[in-house]
Amino acid sequence: MDNSMSDSSESRQQVTITLPDGSERTFPFGVTGLEIASSIGNKLAKAALGFTIDGRPCDLDTPVTRDAAVSIVTFDSPEGKEIFWHSSSHLMAHAIEELFPGAKFGAGPAIEQGFYYDIACEHRFNEDDLRAIEAKMLEISQRNLSITREEMPREQAIEYFANERKDPYKVEILEDTLKEVPTVSVYYQDGFADLCSGPHLPSTGKVKAVLLTNISSSYWRGDSSRETMQRIYGITFPSDKLLKEHVARMEEARKRDHRKLGAELGLFMLTPEVGSGLPIWLPNGAIIRNELETFLKAEQRKRGYVPVYTPHIGNIELYKRSGHYPYYSDSQFPPLTYKDETGREEQYLLKPMNCPHHHLIYSQTLRSYRDLPIRLTEFGTVYRHEQSGELNGLVRARGFTQDDSHIYCRPDQLVDEICNAIDLTRFVFNTLGFDDVETRLSLHDPENQSKYGGTAEVWEQAEKDVKEAADRMGIKYFIGIGEASFYGPKIDFIVRDAIGRKWQLGTVQVDYVMPERFDLSYIGSDGQKHRPVVIHRAPFGSMERFIGVLIEHTAGNFPLWLAPVQVAVLPIAEDVHDYAREVYAKLHAAGIRAELDLRSEKIGKKIREAEVSKIPAMLIIGRNEQEKGEVSLRRHRKGDEGSFGVDELIARLREEIDQRS
Repeated sequence: MDNSMSDSSESRQQVTITLPDGSERTFPFGVTGLEIASSIGNKLAKAALGFTIDGRPCDLDTPVTRDAAVSIVTFDSPEGKEIFWHSSSHLMAHAIEELFPGAKFGAGPAIEQGFYYDIACEHRFNEDDLRAIEAKMLEISQRNLSITREEMPREQAIEYFANERKDPYKVEILEDTLKEVPTVSVYYQDGFADLCSGPHLPSTGKVKAVLLTNISSSYWRGDSSRETMQRIYGITFPSDKLLKEHVARMEEARKRDHRKLGAELGLFMLTPEVGSGLPIWLPNGAIIRNELETFLKAEQRKRGYVPVYTPHIGNIELYKRSGHYPYYSDSQFPPLTYKDETGREEQYLLKPMNCPHHHLIYSQTLRSYRDLPIRLTEFGTVYRHEQSGELNGLVRARGFTQDDSHIYCRPDQLVDEICNAIDLTRFVFNTLGFDDVETRLSLHDPENQSKYGGTAEVWEQAEKDVKEAADRMGIKYFIGIGEASFYGPKIDFIVRDAIGRKWQLGTVQVDYVMPERFDLSYIGSDGQKHRPVVIHRAPFGSMERFIGVLIEHTAGNFPLWLAPVQVAVLPIAEDVHDYAREVYAKLHAAGIRAELDLRSEKIGKKIREAEVSKIPAMLIIGRNEQEKGEVSLRRHRKGDEGSFGVDELIARLREEIDQRS
């Protein structure tokens, strides 16, 4: 008896920690994240910002009281940046409070690149204020203040923020958003305190470099009927070197901005005369879009897709049936109310989605199990009323065209069809030079079932199918809880562009809900009616967004097959103009998009202008070339590549275009 009590007591004094490499270590009960990091090495302890216990992010001083898998979090990881930037939003609020007493604070989250805080303050912040706040943040950082967490009953927190901190916004959050939460946490750094679930940095001294980037206005809680606040954006780093690298990347991003390049290269235009967020494709941009559509249409034809077209508006009852109205009513244009000549009133909606139309196409005839899968495809334009502050050229527009397909299949065909859709998406990205692709399995949030259609059983099956397909295709993925659409889980493809930014582009979605809502069926081998499963699939996602990202990824230096002008024919002098016209005619006959520059300008200027226009190939023609029946080839950003016979060069260019290399 005594021995067993002794063993039990001893086991309670130890915890077994499993590290990311699978190794196990034993530590005293209550060991902290910092102590675990220190046992691994001083360098890791110095870099540690927080740690995870069985995947849950925690402050470094959190005690471990059970056997658990533990991972130390540093700035190199997404979790580390989240902790660093969220703590920095508190640091900025602390600095603002010291500089502008009386300021009150709304929400201050970490975002993909840095953080922001919404502030209520009578003073209107300007650029000079940003520099002063930066300096104050660094001063507070140098104080190396400990950041500590206190948990307290919600009622006590209300009392604290109402009477001591005197911050009405935190009181409102406690009384409204957190009304069902019995215990909340408050983080302190010297005289500053903030309501927050954490985790946070162990001290302010971790922040070594600060850049506050801009000021905008926002509404409290995103409600336009509430008070206007000032939103300050910033980014911080644990070293000056990392900040300098970030600034260099931002400068490169400015050069690559698709709105700037779109205007310079004559690709698209946006004008208030047409409407915010409604892009118009100019001839050069239309060529790129048409080439991409042609490429995907040909590939889809090989894979058994059949094209359809659907109208730009639909009866509102159709979208009520699908659930898009009212599920997405916040991001839709208001219904159009129409009375016909008899006085009968109808309501129409600018098409927010193509899917309901495709479901009607499927159901317009009786389907047999032998007919499936049926793969309908459309480049369908849809309309969403995005907030004006969120519009961003092509990548966030109000009117855009989806490369939308819906695959109707039997349950036994489903995993194969998901795999085929994944394969097509990968093929598209590889062809366009997006080699760094992450995959997110976007699943539903079982804690918030009211957001979704369908039963728990349907969701369990759909998520199982998606995982099985992803595993079969050997995809490395991460899970996004709560990222699913209302009708099913998704596989979202997130590409990293040439300067390291992430963009969510293609998607594959499984849907057991719409077949129920639209009473879709097929006759099985048993002669009975069965439900098909629907896959929603769009490799580009939105043509506008995809091309906007492609412009920034390539910096407008499109591959030969996509370039609006593929070849510039540049005669050196007037006496070779006739030969240059012959070369141009041959290029045109071979289906190569060429431009003939017969201006009486020096050849150096012609080359410079062709380079600025980012034309992939330049053919220089002088007397020597004319006498030999050749042209000199110069490639954009590469320089001279030698002389070639005209037919030989055209064959070479044609092969490069046809192979989309």
